[in-house]
Amino acid sequence: MTVQKIIHDQLFLRQKSSVAEKNDLQIVTDLRDTLMANQGRAAGVAANMIGKTKRIIAFYAGPLPFVMLNPRIIQKKKLYLATEGCLSLEGEQQVQRYEEITVTYQNLKMEKVTQSFSGFVAETIQHEIDHCNGILI
Repeated sequence: MTVQKIIHDQLFLRQKSSVAEKNDLQIVTDLRDTLMANQGRAAGVAANMIGKTKRIIAFYAGPLPFVMLNPRIIQKKKLYLATEGCLSLEGEQQVQRYEEITVTYQNLKMEKVTQSFSGFVAETIQHEIDHCNGILI
């Protein structure tokens, strides 16, 4: 396992991440291992949370981690207020999220995929995409 230290430096976390490419796939392993090491404490992690400013996120969609490269929300429905925490930050904050989202992203083969998500998984994806955009709760 290649578990990485979680970054808490808000100046670093507020940087926008750059496009992930095929040669960034080692980050995927680190991200997945770090997420699994924090099971029960984190629903997802973004690459900048482990010191890599690339647009890569990992989250739980069932028992195993799911990874997206270069995720982008293309549709959102049903705005609501959520209370979220973050491994990189202290405490919890209220934030606006959408109940249903459609995301376009690249899978581990760098193929473009479009998929819809709802509920807590959708909330987690929105949180991690915010990280990619330098947005903290």
